[in-house]
Amino acid sequence: MAALLEVSGLKKYFKARGGMLHAVDGIDFKLDGGKTLGVVGESGCGKTTLGRTVLHLIEPTDGQIFFEGKDITNPSKSTLHEIRKQMQIIFQDPFSSLNPRMTVSEAIMEPLILHEKMTKADMLAETRRLMDTVGIAARFESTYPHELDGGRRQRIGIARALSLKPKFIVCDEPVSALDVSIQAQIINLMLDLQEERNLAFMFVTHDLSVVKYISNDIMVMYLGQMVEMAPSDELFANTCHPYSIALLSAIPVPEYPNTTERVLLRGEITSPVNPDPGCRFMARCRYASEECNEPQVIEECSPGHLVSCCRYKEIKEIIV
Repeated sequence: MAALLEVSGLKKYFKARGGMLHAVDGIDFKLDGGKTLGVVGESGCGKTTLGRTVLHLIEPTDGQIFFEGKDITNPSKSTLHEIRKQMQIIFQDPFSSLNPRMTVSEAIMEPLILHEKMTKADMLAETRRLMDTVGIAARFESTYPHELDGGRRQRIGIARALSLKPKFIVCDEPVSALDVSIQAQIINLMLDLQEERNLAFMFVTHDLSVVKYISNDIMVMYLGQMVEMAPSDELFANTCHPYSIALLSAIPVPEYPNTTERVLLRGEITSPVNPDPGCRFMARCRYASEECNEPQVIEECSPGHLVSCCRYKEIKEIIV
């Protein structure tokens, strides 16, 4: 059975002073319906650009995108209009993603006006149903975004994304701007909606604790490339890439004394403009050697666990 979404060799380059900035550089993955792919990495690694390129909010430089087995890499205007119904996004900032001149009901109704042939009464009824689904009380129907807290604003964004009954949603750090208690409410709401509607999520975040809780598989990105990808539990139990090891060591541990060794990254970050063909993490890696100057090959270190590092076996022996 074909995956709901399949991405092959996806690239997105931007013109920059001195050459081309490799924001996304050769990403491959598959995502089934009802599953969540977590995408993690430090700021600037290309997580958000990857999600937006898949949705055609920005156009890819190279590679292929398949949705439900159909090639949508270069869609026509009419095809893209239909794709919009099936592929949606929840933005990071719930305030700037909303029109301040629209009330809650108007904001949620907007996708229905653009895509669905419905009477005004039917659209209003559907809007109220969506508000109830995401937990926005009816009394906020005529309220404006500046009158609401962050959690309710993000619920509006979720309702908008759900309005066209999509199958795939890019969640671009949807809880990073919220208080911790509100984060838990939004995450649990998304998990409930996923189970009810068989939704597939690409969950972009820098919070490794959140991504472990919500994801089936996790992809670790560094400077536009995938350096490691594995099922969630496998990645945390058997981390292979030195960058992933450093990321996981930064997770706060609620224990005293904390015996976990924090891996501090030193050295200059490689420029993403016209990067050399070797490992992009090499300048900051304590285990780097001459062979790291060669292009890295993605290997399967265990079933379903991919890593892009020529020295991962030696590194595992050193750590153990």
